[in-house]
Amino acid sequence: MTTASSPSPSLSPVPVAVLVSGSGTNLQALLDAFHGSTLARIARVVSSRDGAGALERARRAGVPTVVLRDPDDADELVRALGDARLAVLAGYLKRVPPAAVARFRWRLINIHPALLPDFGGRGMYGRRVHEAVLSSGAQVSGATVHYVDEEFDRGPIIAQWPVPVQAGDTPESLAARVLEVEHRLLPLVVQELVRQGVPGKPVKVSVQQPNFDGTTERRKGDA
Repeated sequence: MTTASSPSPSLSPVPVAVLVSGSGTNLQALLDAFHGSTLARIARVVSSRDGAGALERARRAGVPTVVLRDPDDADELVRALGDARLAVLAGYLKRVPPAAVARFRWRLINIHPALLPDFGGRGMYGRRVHEAVLSSGAQVSGATVHYVDEEFDRGPIIAQWPVPVQAGDTPESLAARVLEVEHRLLPLVVQELVRQGVPGKPVKVSVQQPNFDGTTERRKGDA
């Protein structure tokens, strides 16, 4: 695994697909971050289910949408991703079929609301993650962006930002603080991967993380 930082010039914005299942707040963060960008554009939004709130966010932004008939169909998913150079799972709750992972190797990334490899795996999403963190007695949670492989939440880590667990935290209060970090971390990681030309091998990236006193510091992906 390597750490890279050199930019890769692009003549036109790199097309990015976003996979969703829920309300789409991380999608919104990406839409806002890349609106009018010459670096990357959200080219399509792919949902595992009809009625996901993320679909309306995409439509308001003028981004084409696709609802999968069968999320387990690798060919259908690959067709839905179209010409995307990078695909981002942002609240996507289905396992990506192995054949689709193989065709998008090192071009599929996911954001998870905890510091992997802890508190990940099948069924670990949403409130369940934050309940598990609090039940464990952990003093720090956070957000992780990682590559997608054939197993849930097991791909190489690209970047992490920690979020301290506070006395009296509930799953809801912890989730709110972690989600705020997700909204900042995910666009920065996408931006950096695109700047590097969407490397064909796993990389870790360094991003500016806000400290809890309001200043910033440089953190590497293996924080």
